[in-house]
Amino acid sequence: MVGMADSDKATTDAPRATENRSTTPASDRFRDFISNGWADRPAGVGEAREQAMYAASRRARLSSLFPGQRLIVPAGPAKQRSNDTDYPYRAHSAFAHLTGWGSDTVPGSVLVLEPTDDGHDAVLFFREAAGRDSDEFYANPEIGEFWTGPRPSRDDVAVDLALTARGPGELDAVLDAIDESTLVVREADARLTDRVDSARLVGGFRTTEDAVDTTGDDELARDVSELRLVKDEYEVDEMRRAVAATAQGFDDVVRDLPEIIEHPRGERLVEGTFNRRARAEGNAVGYDTIAASGPHACILHWTRNDGPVLPGDLILIDAGVELDSYYTADITRTLPVSGTFTRVQRMVYEAVREAADAAFAIVKPGIRFREVHAAAMAVIAEKTAEWGFLPVSAEESLKPDAGYHRRYMVHGTSHHLGIDVHDCAQARRDLYLDGELQAGMVFTIEPGLYFQPDDLTVPEEFRGIGVRIEDDILVTEDGAENLSAFIPRTATEVEEWIAGRAPVWSDEESDEEE
Repeated sequence: MVGMADSDKATTDAPRATENRSTTPASDRFRDFISNGWADRPAGVGEAREQAMYAASRRARLSSLFPGQRLIVPAGPAKQRSNDTDYPYRAHSAFAHLTGWGSDTVPGSVLVLEPTDDGHDAVLFFREAAGRDSDEFYANPEIGEFWTGPRPSRDDVAVDLALTARGPGELDAVLDAIDESTLVVREADARLTDRVDSARLVGGFRTTEDAVDTTGDDELARDVSELRLVKDEYEVDEMRRAVAATAQGFDDVVRDLPEIIEHPRGERLVEGTFNRRARAEGNAVGYDTIAASGPHACILHWTRNDGPVLPGDLILIDAGVELDSYYTADITRTLPVSGTFTRVQRMVYEAVREAADAAFAIVKPGIRFREVHAAAMAVIAEKTAEWGFLPVSAEESLKPDAGYHRRYMVHGTSHHLGIDVHDCAQARRDLYLDGELQAGMVFTIEPGLYFQPDDLTVPEEFRGIGVRIEDDILVTEDGAENLSAFIPRTATEVEEWIAGRAPVWSDEESDEEE
């Protein structure tokens, strides 16, 4: 990695610059030379991106919820990883959803919805690249083009996002005008939120006994989350693309299984293979890939991925490609490493698939979201009782004060999905868990069975087996569509997939093979 450079000015503007390592030329002759002799830049953006009109519609819906109030939605700054290196940048989801900017967001940008007589004016504040007549062009490692590459101009952004674009200096006037009407998405940018809170304390508004009253901000966070419960046409198309890219990633892993098996940390190779596809087809992975082989599959959020992948075991892979728009898939498949399920593995696998199919079968507009989980749990209770693992019947276990079967599946069956892997997480319970399904909602169905390696309530042959099957579901006007159904799901299909005998896939549900 190239060592950072700086000048006196850059050190001031880029606080993490390291003056003790500076070797950047500082002579006047160098400055004159480096500021000249550059070709003209190509013409800027010609028209707005496809997502711009959808983002405008989302802003209009938000505007109607907060008449007369100033709304501040930051993208957030880059987050420090260590010393002068940052984590890969990702803008706050509410900012991306309301602007249409995704992986190309300029860090530190801020969207402000300024109230007007008939709604709000949307203004995007961001920092352009340092000009070539500026020392920062070559000397500031945080914004200089030599270090970070070119940034779009204000005119480019205004056209691209169909928004008014201004420089960061003009944001000061907005922040100086903070009053009772101002709300902020608090979690996006801690320093900006602190400035808003300080203005509130000094001004004596939105405070309670010298403390900031965050009720209004919490309502804003809730409402920008709830805006995403029903996806628009653009979002649904992005979800289809994310699923398709994720399917390619799973194909890559299946193809690489021989090499994966040979490596002592084969789980890392699974992760690397999938992440390569994610970077090739999108922005990144939508969350840390779970590559859990053998008993690791019983650890729900196993992301260390440092174990071997051994023939005879199952490997549970939970992964999703995040596109440049930030929309992500979230899919799980459980594969027999040797290519063939054992009798017990197949029995557990098909029980989980039956639970997933039972949940999918009831999905349609008008049912409650929690009913999807209940449908899957009925099958889990039935199977574990049938196998003799429960001290009571399935019917008794399903009662609210029992739940014995939940020992083997403690997580929920579904969560909303979209620009976040756990989308709409700040929505109200009566719109989420207790809410009615509507056409355009996208969520997962992901039942599982996990028999811990030291669980004495199950026969030894079950211990250490973990299975999860997860698909991404779109609610339609008259039912539902499994967006990821074309990725092999039945035990037989999975075995054929690994063997390299590609079955003929269709959009219809796979037939029961047993």
